[in-house]
Amino acid sequence: MALSAFAVTRFFQSLRDPRREHLKRHLLLDIIVIAICAVIANANDWQQVATFARRRRSWLETFLRLPNGIPSHDTFERVFERLDPQAFQACFSRWAEALAQTLGLGHIAIDGKTLRGSGNGPKGWRPLHVVSAWASAAQLSLGQVAVEEKSNEITAIPRLLELLDLHGALVTIDAMGCQKEIAKQIIEGGGDYLLTVKDNQPTLLADIQECLGRALDSNFAGLSWDRYETKESGHGREETRTYLILNNPERLSSQGDWLGLKAIGMCLRQRVVNGKRTDETHYFIGSRLMSAQGYGTALRGHWGIENNLHWQLDITFAEDANRVQRRHAAENLALLRRLVVGLLKRHPGKESMACKRLAASYDTDFLEETLLSGYNLGKP
Repeated sequence: MALSAFAVTRFFQSLRDPRREHLKRHLLLDIIVIAICAVIANANDWQQVATFARRRRSWLETFLRLPNGIPSHDTFERVFERLDPQAFQACFSRWAEALAQTLGLGHIAIDGKTLRGSGNGPKGWRPLHVVSAWASAAQLSLGQVAVEEKSNEITAIPRLLELLDLHGALVTIDAMGCQKEIAKQIIEGGGDYLLTVKDNQPTLLADIQECLGRALDSNFAGLSWDRYETKESGHGREETRTYLILNNPERLSSQGDWLGLKAIGMCLRQRVVNGKRTDETHYFIGSRLMSAQGYGTALRGHWGIENNLHWQLDITFAEDANRVQRRHAAENLALLRRLVVGLLKRHPGKESMACKRLAASYDTDFLEETLLSGYNLGKP
């Protein structure tokens, strides 16, 4: 276990301890390592973290110093409340970057999720809204930024992008993140963007609709374009998605406002559920010249952040029900959960994530395997 403990702590060595010197009864790295181990092993709040630590004290003493025994749950909450989330995030990002160098980034999906239990009406605290970056192929959370309202995603996304190495990555964001400065930041960071366009960008939306309309009227004569279609059926539902891409669009009046814009497109989605048909059309812009299939795959892949991260956080980690409300404590615990999702997904076992957490709570050998799966970066 010594290797595991070293591997965990090396990413947090530079983290500044926020406590006064005479109040430090427990080592900061001991507290952080215990919290990581406990969250892997099915703990969802500070009381459960402390309970895990008391029950596993003899195991923890094999690789941690624990000069004054096991910290209380109040100590865990106080320390994580006083830890600077940006500094804690920077340590997390170093781990994610090290892992990403092995796995490759490819596609990064950015989306937000509200921590519904973190609000406190009497204190005027709104539930925290956490904007996360998700590496789709690597199944890895790359970072997060927390804000107090969903509408503040526009300010959170640039801060999140600053944390990431975007070189060679394709970044997908929903309509709220379709902003000129965000597109510029992605390009200047060495990445490409794929942004959904809705009514919050009325001029761009009208331009895309007009440009694609002209192309359709001329049957795309003399234009660089592509088409891709998918069909799915099951459980009384049939769905057809048709993607149309126009590369290097001409006479797009707002093109100069969007740095690097090279493609516009639309997805026509037709759904038949129990015999009732609905049609929807979605529009988007991109800075990368690639096929309609490539754009279609990236658009569908964007929602992997919902299924593989947000859904897991709600169902497996009970994040929405979590009542940790102190601002920094809630944000830092949310980051721990995202770190642990990546560790559990890296573990080669075929069990569900919930079963892996349960196994880690029963079996310290399995817990060690989970820690090692995320830090032996050269191994699958």
